[in-house]
Amino acid sequence: MTEPIPTVRFADGDVVPALGLGTWHMGERPAQARAEIHSLQVGIDCGMTLIDTAEMYAAGGAEEITGAAIKGRRADVFLVSKVLPSNASRHGTIAACEASLKRLGTDRIDLYLLHWPGRHPLDHTIAAFEDLRAAGKIRRWGVSNFDVSAMRALNALPSGDNCAANQVLYNLTTRGIEFDLLPWMGERSMPMMAYSPLDEGRLLNHSGLRQMAEGLGVTAAQLALAFVLSRDNVIAIPKSSSPERVRENRASADIMLSTDELAQLDRMFAPPNSPQALEVI
Repeated sequence: MTEPIPTVRFADGDVVPALGLGTWHMGERPAQARAEIHSLQVGIDCGMTLIDTAEMYAAGGAEEITGAAIKGRRADVFLVSKVLPSNASRHGTIAACEASLKRLGTDRIDLYLLHWPGRHPLDHTIAAFEDLRAAGKIRRWGVSNFDVSAMRALNALPSGDNCAANQVLYNLTTRGIEFDLLPWMGERSMPMMAYSPLDEGRLLNHSGLRQMAEGLGVTAAQLALAFVLSRDNVIAIPKSSSPERVRENRASADIMLSTDELAQLDRMFAPPNSPQALEVI
């Protein structure tokens, strides 16, 4: 029997599934648009109702794919999008958000992120985020690819403590954030969004992981996702254009890893024992 997907709670009380849908590389090939839209719709039907996208992905094409997938069911979906750092001046952020809203076919974004630190003063970007929130065009804002020192600096700025989330690279082979960033966010009940939780598919070919997964009667992808989902306050956003793979990903939320199984993964993919530079893709 399929269990409900575990959830993650934002500081304002809103609850989202811990397993969502990524869209990186969607919208790049018109011939694949129908399949990509269908895969997102299958994911929504499976309860993976958080969709992550960005204006950068296919120069807005992924937002258009997302908009087509959620047409007629916007109320069922938690939408995440991102502004490029090059656009993140006070006026530029607002203009970028307006363009994203148009491509998404909606009047609001549930979580709007700064894609990575850039040249524009961060306090100007925050001011724009707060303007957008006051206007009802975004419900909350956050950041992406911020390490713990950047998060501390952000938190010290006016309204910086309104940051709702941070999206970073996190998977079995990229665990550096477990040493400092993840605990820092956990202390503040700030959800962390894990992009590329399958290491862009490379984990599927890891011989040790595949052998362990086979022994558990699951796939390597499901085991890798189950690891990420075993972490408190973490949202995984794998991307797939295959309905079959989307359903496979969904089943990972039903896997409860034991202490021994997690220890086995630690032996295979060592957790950090000192601070590490934030890895990005």
